[in-house]
Amino acid sequence: MTLEEQGKAAAEEFRALHNLGSKPLHDLVLVIEQATAHEVAVLDVEDANEHGLTMWDPERKIAFIGVARTRHPMRQRSTLAHELAHVGFKDWSNGDDGELSARTPQEKRADAFARHLLIPQQGIVSLLDAPGTEISEAQLSLVVQRFLVSPAMAAIALFNGGYISSPTKDAWMKISTRTLATRFGWSDQYRMLQHDADQTRVPQRLLARAVAGYKEGIVSARAIAVLRGLSDEEVAAELAEAGIFPKSPDATWMDAQDLPEVDIDLDDLDDILGPESWDGTGEMKTDE
Repeated sequence: MTLEEQGKAAAEEFRALHNLGSKPLHDLVLVIEQATAHEVAVLDVEDANEHGLTMWDPERKIAFIGVARTRHPMRQRSTLAHELAHVGFKDWSNGDDGELSARTPQEKRADAFARHLLIPQQGIVSLLDAPGTEISEAQLSLVVQRFLVSPAMAAIALFNGGYISSPTKDAWMKISTRTLATRFGWSDQYRMLQHDADQTRVPQRLLARAVAGYKEGIVSARAIAVLRGLSDEEVAAELAEAGIFPKSPDATWMDAQDLPEVDIDLDDLDDILGPESWDGTGEMKTDE
């Protein structure tokens, strides 16, 4: 199979395995975390050219997928799907910078997987019906808005599906999502998507374990605050509002008769205070 065919087959298998059908995958982080054992985080990254990375934990047999927070939500989604492809195909790198940036066959296959995962051909057919006459820019906007993909990714999918010509594909690949949103009246939705994509996000299972530790009194509110990038006060208030409080250590109480006997040797006091401290009646002398 070609790289395109490998990516498509893997994407279709992922959707079928997790009963996703051909519907849009809106919260892709949630989809990945619920469908797999992998952990996903949205990170604050200084390097604007660093969009995503994947690390494999050979002991737990799970992957950690990290993507950068950004004002470009469609790019973030395609990056997530791209990194998921590397996990599925086990494309583990040796960490060489040149290898990470090169357009290797593995990268091209991951691109194909991402496109078919995010915008499956059957989903386009369900939205636009079978291809006939060439569609309009308004229908491109509809596809982009429904599947939350970039115009460039949508144009390639529409071309491959027989909906548009090659020149139309090339022209539409140059249009920005913001332009389509403005032209066709969904700017407010796009701003919400931008806001959501620009927030950091902790892997859900990791955060759940931290909250469980807080309830047991072994994880502090500050640790959770650092994990989430919030203030101590915000986290403490949020936990309290949800009725979550750290468990207090249980004190063990005993009746007097259950206390152990203690053997006290008063002779040791002679070494400290001297024999003159006693009055011979067994009482300690005191200064009046």
